[in-house]
Amino acid sequence: MCRLLAYLGSPVSLEHLLYKPEHSLIVQSYQPREMTSGVVNADGFGMGWYHTHKDTAPYIYKNTLPIWNDINLPHLSRYVESKCILGYVRSATLGQAVDFTNCQPFNHESWLFLHNGFIENFRQTLHRRIRSTLTPDFYDKIYGSTDSEHLFALLLSQSQIHKHRPPEYALRATLLGIAELAKRHQIKVLANIVLSDGKRLIASRFSIGSPNPSLYWIRDDLNFPNSVIIASEPLFPGNWNPCPENSIISVGEDCDIQIEQIY
Repeated sequence: MCRLLAYLGSPVSLEHLLYKPEHSLIVQSYQPREMTSGVVNADGFGMGWYHTHKDTAPYIYKNTLPIWNDINLPHLSRYVESKCILGYVRSATLGQAVDFTNCQPFNHESWLFLHNGFIENFRQTLHRRIRSTLTPDFYDKIYGSTDSEHLFALLLSQSQIHKHRPPEYALRATLLGIAELAKRHQIKVLANIVLSDGKRLIASRFSIGSPNPSLYWIRDDLNFPNSVIIASEPLFPGNWNPCPENSIISVGEDCDIQIEQIY
């Protein structure tokens, strides 16, 4: 199980988001409180963010080192400022390589994608089934071996098929499709997902056959005014709200929040 966070709101430095909170993503990498499997998140990390003023593709910084061992990140974090930031520390599923192709966030055009969870026995169960449902545009754009990247490709395929629908529809269709396959194969699936185009956040807290992984949101904290933060674990004391189980959480440009049950 990995740990993730997503920020949307007034411009903030990576340093303020990553290093200032007492239970920051960096602390969660070596001392998580709510992980249901694994002990530490030492198998790499990634950060994604968007330019504050220009409408450009997102920027990404990844490493296969534990986040606490990256000597460049503190300096980069002092420089980077953004209205939308996604971060992730990895606890690799047994058998999956610790390399750059398997580090998140994954991206396509303006979209960034994070996944915390797993598909049980992925290579033996849903690997071929997922690939068989992908549209040609995304079948060949999987470069790593993780279930997470396959879920992203499936989500992009659903977005292409339902291109006149909002991205929440594609995420819901993806999760319901995975749920059907999981029940058929009698396996567990955990799928806390965050998707962003730099202007909004779309997240899910979802599982099949297992308790939902932890996921929280907070809006307009005194230390982060005019913002919403979504995180696997609270970063600091405050009015954190658990995301409802099996739900999709949408955060708009004005930080309005809408929550919809998947089923």
